[in-house]
Amino acid sequence: MVKRVSLWNAGCPVARSLDAIGDWWSLLIIRDAFHGKRRFGEFQTGLGISKGVLTVRLRDLVQRGIFETAPASDGTTYREYLLTAKGRGLFPVIVALRQWGEDFLFADGESHSLLVDRERGAPIARLKVRSADGRSLVWSDTKVTG
Repeated sequence: MVKRVSLWNAGCPVARSLDAIGDWWSLLIIRDAFHGKRRFGEFQTGLGISKGVLTVRLRDLVQRGIFETAPASDGTTYREYLLTAKGRGLFPVIVALRQWGEDFLFADGESHSLLVDRERGAPIARLKVRSADGRSLVWSDTKVTG
């Protein structure tokens, strides 16, 4: 088995972000947390992930400050996993992945879930990359420095 290499000290923010998130299971756990799941069993049932893999992923996400644990809101002895500010900051990442998937991974007319504005029930607007002065940018309008 190949040992995972840490990208924590990389000079690239994308590499460090991927190191913090871990893998695709972690992103799906985070996605489900945005959908209101909080308990181990909810994540496990919804994702069909093994208990062992889920235990490791949740522990890592807590250690990395993306989740925190708290007593269950219903007063039971269970613990709940809550997104921290760092975890909630991943919302645009999840939306960007969702919109990319909608654009490139579904056939025309193929059914898929939608992210809608809770207040109005309408699909959310497309994410846009903008300059500091508000201009819309595409990849070729940007460069990495430093």
